[in-house]
Amino acid sequence: MRSLFHLAIHVTDLDEARAFYGGVLGCTEGRSAPTWVDFDFFGHQLSLHLGQPFATDRTGHVGEHRVMMPHFGAVLPLADWLALADRLAAHGVAFDIPPVIRFEGEPGEQRTMFFTDPSGNPIEIKGFRDWQGVFAA
Repeated sequence: MRSLFHLAIHVTDLDEARAFYGGVLGCTEGRSAPTWVDFDFFGHQLSLHLGQPFATDRTGHVGEHRVMMPHFGAVLPLADWLALADRLAAHGVAFDIPPVIRFEGEPGEQRTMFFTDPSGNPIEIKGFRDWQGVFAA
C-alpha cells in the first residue's frame, strides 16, 4: 500500500466547505460528524473541522511571487491540473496567483495556481508534465 497524507484544518462553515471541496474541486466526501467532514483530496485525507482557520501571511518568496504561508495543496499530472484550472475558472474562483508556469526550462518546471477556500485557507495546486521534476534539484 502506498502512503497517504492526512491534514486536518479548520473551516468556519461546513456547508460552504462541502460546496467548495465537493462541488468546485470535485473531491469525494467521506465520513462526517456535526463538527467535521473528511474529503478525498486528490488521493489524500483532508479533515475539515469547525473552528478558526490558521493565520497566514505572505512570507513565502518563490520565483517572482510572494505566497501565503502556511498553505497546502496537491501535485497533479499536467492534464489533471489543466482540467482543474478550467474548472476553477468556470466556477468563478478568484485566484491569488493565477495559473502560471514556474521554473520554465529548468529542473522542476511546473505549473502552479494559488487560491483560497471559503474560510480563507490558502491552497496551491501544482501540475507536472514530468514526475521526475517533482523532486528535481
